[in-house]
Amino acid sequence: MNNSMTSTVTEFVLLGFPGGQEMQIFLFSLFLGAYLFTTLGNGTIVCAVRQDQRLHTPMYILLGNFAFLEIWYITSTVPIPKMLVNFLSKTKTISFSGCFTQFYFFFSLGTTECFFLCVMAYDRYLAICRPLHYPSIMTGKLCGTLVSLCWLIGFLGHLVPIFFISQLPFCGPNIIDHFLCDVDPLMTLSCGPKPIIEHVFHSVSSLCIVLTIFYILGSYTLVFRAVLQVPSSAGRRKAFSTCGSHLVVVSLFYGTIMVMYVTPTSSNSITMQKIITLIYSVVTPVLNPIIYSLRNKDMKGALHHVFCGMRIAQSS
Repeated sequence: MNNSMTSTVTEFVLLGFPGGQEMQIFLFSLFLGAYLFTTLGNGTIVCAVRQDQRLHTPMYILLGNFAFLEIWYITSTVPIPKMLVNFLSKTKTISFSGCFTQFYFFFSLGTTECFFLCVMAYDRYLAICRPLHYPSIMTGKLCGTLVSLCWLIGFLGHLVPIFFISQLPFCGPNIIDHFLCDVDPLMTLSCGPKPIIEHVFHSVSSLCIVLTIFYILGSYTLVFRAVLQVPSSAGRRKAFSTCGSHLVVVSLFYGTIMVMYVTPTSSNSITMQKIITLIYSVVTPVLNPIIYSLRNKDMKGALHHVFCGMRIAQSS
């Protein structure tokens, strides 16, 4: 990735979490359980949306894509498989190209998640504030277009800045006091001039986060105003229940990434940066299947059919 003649670093060392061998084994078991639960839980949601005809609506198509995104997020980048290996390894190394590949997918999938949460808020706004026009506006074609744009913008948004960061000279040291390849530790290790590309990267990240969170907050302000005008308490409870699960995910995800990438990171200790990254990269994908399945009757019914189908298949 890096063709500079001054670059001598061929691999990085990810220090991860401190502690002796017993602590590393405990963390290995903890994160392995989180990884398995996330992949199985979100995978079940994907299967339910795919198999149940009642869930072939824009809201659940978006939820299915979001669940698939969470699986990819925690599997290929954030980066539980690599983290699990490092817990039991003494070297804890990652190659130069592997580090920047992880770095690219980490931010691309995070950006994609921002846009998916934004589109899901738009879907709820249309369903509650403009229910009569909802079927004619949120058509299958528009839903497919929005889903495609989320993936496309997410993967193109940071491509150029990350490429130029990878071309910076890295002359040593090569120790990253983190459990993944994040922007601030990498920029600290570069031994060349970097103010412009660093400014561009943080500007793109901050712009993406701020614009999407303001759109989500604006959408839900209109939603709450419409819900408060519903005459029946049962109608208000149903509307709030529809949006509640989404708001929990939005609050958890945006609350942590804004602390990490919008506010100055110099005020956060290295340990705090690890904890914050852990919350939005691991905890949120783990909670996603719980939040969306327990608060949604249609999803619980679809999951029941999936598990019943699995038991019938096993018995036959």
